[in-house]
Amino acid sequence: MKTNYVSRRNFLHKSAFAAGMVPFGLSSGNSVFRRSPEEKTRHDVWVAGVSQMGIRAKTPELMVEKVLNVLERIVIYKPDFVCMPETFPFVYIESNPAMPEMVAISEKVLEQFSNFSSANRCYTVCPVFTAAGGRVFNSAVVFDRTGKRIGQYDKIHETVGMIRDGITCGALFQPVIQTEFGPVGIQICYDINWDDGWRMLQNQRAEIIFWCSAFDGGEQLNMKALQYKCFVASSTNKNTSKLCDISGVTLAKTGIWDPNFYCGRINMEKIFLPTWESLSVIAAVESKYGRQVRITTFHEEEWTIIECLSPDLCISDLKKEFGLKSHTDNLRAAEIIQNKSRI
Repeated sequence: MKTNYVSRRNFLHKSAFAAGMVPFGLSSGNSVFRRSPEEKTRHDVWVAGVSQMGIRAKTPELMVEKVLNVLERIVIYKPDFVCMPETFPFVYIESNPAMPEMVAISEKVLEQFSNFSSANRCYTVCPVFTAAGGRVFNSAVVFDRTGKRIGQYDKIHETVGMIRDGITCGALFQPVIQTEFGPVGIQICYDINWDDGWRMLQNQRAEIIFWCSAFDGGEQLNMKALQYKCFVASSTNKNTSKLCDISGVTLAKTGIWDPNFYCGRINMEKIFLPTWESLSVIAAVESKYGRQVRITTFHEEEWTIIECLSPDLCISDLKKEFGLKSHTDNLRAAEIIQNKSRI
């Protein structure tokens, strides 16, 4: 890989700090030259995604090579998570091989991305075709920072066309994938039209859901992030890829100047509360911790997000000290009582 490439974003970042300015999306307290992974906290997690917009190749192998060239620009930012688009080796190539060969190529791609994870000390979500028990799945395989394979998601809701081509739909329940930052989950493209997979991941307390897709999804992604109170990171075959906050706000995305990748920072030390049930507790947190927290209230919806800004303060601490109960946990507790009332 090249080591002397300076992207436009990195150039602006360095130039802005030299001039005493802070570029959009980056803060002076969280430079790309951050602490090592061993010192990482959930306050400072960097997530990257790819768009294959405008990338063409003759063969799957050459497509992978071109995507790896895009990743050379991403690793400058030392991301913690990198997500690839849906079955990306087999998109925008001149002709696709037969399915058995695509599965064999996928195995080689997985080996390449295991090495990529290990070399760059990041988690990688790599969507390819996998085979098991005589069946073929549209999958996303996850590698940890050492390149170890730690999980796989098989697309639950495959398109009718792909099913006719021999792809099998994945199981309705699939476990979240455990990382040092907490559990994460995956959905793939057509899955966005159903809530069962997203709810399955929410019930397992997934904090980031990676969405690997053929299309960009638009506002649907922001809606899913808000609905399921999680970060959503997309990586697409075309158009816009983006990173959404638990509030539904877009934190980073591809665009005119960086059409093929984004890398954005998230603070996972946040909790989503029902405002009207938590007014006194919210006031107590604010009174004690002041500028160590950020409190954002959605007045019409009556929701509040408390975010720990100090690296020495975590949401788990606030939960213990103030008995904080998230919006989702409140709804779960209410459903138990509701169901008992029907008996």
